[in-house]
Amino acid sequence: MAPYSHLLQPVQLRHKTLRNRVVFGAHTTNMAQDGLPGAAHCAYYLERALGGAAMIVVEPMPVHASAVLTRGNFRPASDEVIPHFRKLVEPCQRAGAVMIQQLYHVGAHGDQDNSWHAAWSPSGGVSYHDSDASHAMSESEIEEIIEGFVQAALRCQKAGFDGVEVWAAYHCLLDQFWTPFSNTRDDKWGGSLENRTRLSREILARIRCACGEDFIIGLSVNDEPGVEVALSRESMSEIIALHDAQGLMDYVTVGSGSYFDFSRLIPSFQEGELLGVDLAETLKGATPQALVTAESHIRTPDNANTVLGAGQADLVSIVRGQIADPHLVNKAAMGRGADIRGCLSCNQQCWGRRGRDYWISCLINPSVGREAGWGGDRFTPVQTSKTVLVVGAGPAGLEVARVAAERGHRVTLAEAGPVAGGQFRLAGLQPRRAQILDLLSWYERQLSKLGVDQRFNTYLDADDIVAFGADEIILATGSLPTETGFQKALPHLTELPGLDCGHIWSAEDVLTKRARLGRQVIVLDEGGNWRGCGTAWYLAEAGHQVTLVSPDAMVGKELQRSSTDFALRRALAERDVRFIVDAAITSWTGQGAQILSLLTGRTETFAASDLIMATPNHADMSLRDALLPAGKTPHLIGDANAPRLAAQAIYEGHATGLKL
Repeated sequence: MAPYSHLLQPVQLRHKTLRNRVVFGAHTTNMAQDGLPGAAHCAYYLERALGGAAMIVVEPMPVHASAVLTRGNFRPASDEVIPHFRKLVEPCQRAGAVMIQQLYHVGAHGDQDNSWHAAWSPSGGVSYHDSDASHAMSESEIEEIIEGFVQAALRCQKAGFDGVEVWAAYHCLLDQFWTPFSNTRDDKWGGSLENRTRLSREILARIRCACGEDFIIGLSVNDEPGVEVALSRESMSEIIALHDAQGLMDYVTVGSGSYFDFSRLIPSFQEGELLGVDLAETLKGATPQALVTAESHIRTPDNANTVLGAGQADLVSIVRGQIADPHLVNKAAMGRGADIRGCLSCNQQCWGRRGRDYWISCLINPSVGREAGWGGDRFTPVQTSKTVLVVGAGPAGLEVARVAAERGHRVTLAEAGPVAGGQFRLAGLQPRRAQILDLLSWYERQLSKLGVDQRFNTYLDADDIVAFGADEIILATGSLPTETGFQKALPHLTELPGLDCGHIWSAEDVLTKRARLGRQVIVLDEGGNWRGCGTAWYLAEAGHQVTLVSPDAMVGKELQRSSTDFALRRALAERDVRFIVDAAITSWTGQGAQILSLLTGRTETFAASDLIMATPNHADMSLRDALLPAGKTPHLIGDANAPRLAAQAIYEGHATGLKL
């Protein structure tokens, strides 16, 4: 049997034939400008259509003013969106994708600071989005919402969409009506199964009546087995079977998590894979008419093909996988699975940027969100090929070497160490982060195919670089620990008292095994991110007794944006890591540390054999400074430019490669 034979098999969905079984599912990109899709939106979705996705579900359209959730939402209840969506839809259809738009109402969980409208819900329940409560809907307001869904569907049809997906997942409005916890009504909209499903059934039936037979209607639901008040799989199966028996939808999409447990809604590498598959398989047995789409942490074509081959679903939704590599489907179809740039499930630039009210991007693929300006995730050959010398094979150096070679430059990549990756490789040694190592292997394969001259164990000084005679010199030499013990919380201490006592290490020392550690260790985490927190996890798994000290009010503060902080703290707590927050270290004795409470000003001594300082590094600009007197002005990228996270390093590598 040919590779990915199940994945690549066409399937009929109402009046449309999908060219394969891969869906690019709905997710908010936050790219809208004044509530309208623009050039960035159009290019973003077109790239995935060109990449082979059979069906694209465009991010949700609020159906009512009370449904607005994000600044980047499309305008609700406005015909002004129609011509703008037409510009998005038609090119994607010409590229072979069936185009669907999701319609949603989040119910009690709306952002009232954003919408300036009370959130509407079945029974006035509390929001799990913030500290607000909601407005219990009257029957006339329920009718208003039904009409909102119908009118939104008609706008989608006028814009050229092939159908709509009605959102009933994650404990949104429709799920709130379905769920006895959030629906305590005693009228015809609450109580019995028939009453609790009346709203969703009425919406789907009226959309069909308004839009006709040649229009796809989907329904999205979720699996939340770990939350007692959420619907069980058996209850969800009964609800969906009722809708299917009445022929109300053409497909149902199954995700995971919800507002009750947001970390599983967009699961990171901390979670297992294939999270929506169990419920999808259950629903497939209960829905003889509708197709079933499995969604949630199905990262790869191999994952997807296995799910389809086992008969657990009819379709698979790969979202972050096609964000990371929009040409995933075509590469699979061409037998180029090894060329697919695999998602890290890190959430740092997709959900992490969206959660900060930016448009989404991708840590490993900075063309995401920039397709309109960069020409998609593709390259235009240069007219004049140059010789390019890249010094340093961390993420910035690897990306600039790849992009420059893709465009036709002759590239040499020199790395002082024995392997590629730099500090990014060290991050891949932390628990459950081995997908980073997979990415580095991908880079090595791509550079080899592109003919990049990769030289490891090759230290170059300024004279060597000048003698090389490259047309372009790119320094991606990274950063170094400060080794002063300076802490932002104690700016008056330029050095940590007790440095000369020894047994003070950097996170890099720990992960490279240069550090020889005793059993009791203190990790000072000044970043609130994976550098310190992941190192503490690594040490705890290795059997050390770890005390994690942070100047922040919570451990993993910076990881909140990627929804990975709670799972991290749980993992650390399970390994008996002690947390000391709102704190700094005032001195080190070689046998312990004086820890200052930033709240009370009191200090306490904690015994430890070693102190690990996860504080900001400084850029290694030594080569730059040595080259300038020789009349050479190199490009500085990544941590050599300024120490930051991998996303900025890969972005600068890509952007620099495009400019050469």
